Amino acid sequence: MEFRYRGFEQNDNIRTYKFDGLTKGEPVLQLVVTADLRLFQKHHVGFQEGPGLCARKLIAGLDTLENHSHELTNDDFLAFAGARAAGEARRAAARRASFRARHAGPAA
Repeated sequence: MEFRYRGFEQNDNIRTYKFDGLTKGEPVLQLVVTADLRLFQKHHVGFQEGPGLCARKLIAGLDTLENHSHELTNDDFLAFAGARAAGEARRAAARRASFRARHAGPAA
């Protein structure tokens, strides 16, 4: 299944992201994922990350798409923030290793 992002609506602190679920030869599924904006702030996640987080949620729950409404939870944000931190740590380690390799003394 392919997902097409159609935009969002916001009501107070709740943002509703809209997607179409597309499967060749099947009717289009209209899907929504809601998110409490306070969770973005709590986990230091930019609002622009919302559509991507929602798409990951939909992909992970392909077997439950008959339920057209989904919600980004605290656990979803924790997983995203953890994966982001791990990626940043890997990149920092690679930069340190590259720096050490460039600045190592001549081999004896």
